[in-house]
Amino acid sequence: FKEALDPSFKTYAKDIVSNAKILAQTLIDGGLDIVSGGTDSHIVLVDLRPKNITGKDADLALEHAGITCNKNAVPFDPAPPMVTSGIRLGTPAGTTRGFGPAEWKEIGTLILEVLDGLKANGTEGNATVEKAVRAKVKSLCDRFPIYSETVSG
Repeated sequence: FKEALDPSFKTYAKDIVSNAKILAQTLIDGGLDIVSGGTDSHIVLVDLRPKNITGKDADLALEHAGITCNKNAVPFDPAPPMVTSGIRLGTPAGTTRGFGPAEWKEIGTLILEVLDGLKANGTEGNATVEKAVRAKVKSLCDRFPIYSETVSG
């Protein structure tokens, strides 16, 4: 509660929601559906059916590319619960790291790159795309290190 009482927390919370809206719009612009048409919170629930990709395949491909998400059912999901037709993305961790609007648009574009590659290449043929995106993800994260100093043990 102490953190939530700090005036900077209000700005942080607004940034999380703003960043989620940017991520959602980038994915919409790239041909995906967002459950409820967008977001008013820190969560973006993506319906992958327009690209004919399962949540299970998207989750694994994005993980290979260095992007964390969760497979997630969408309303009236025809896929079984262990497969799903959607993924769930969140913005708090990246916002805490310092990602702003430009970075969230970049992240959305990287997600689309992986998913479009998955659609074109299938799960077995997407390794080149995933590897290329992983390098871009590393570059982005290197610009926003978690720790300002190297921790030695």
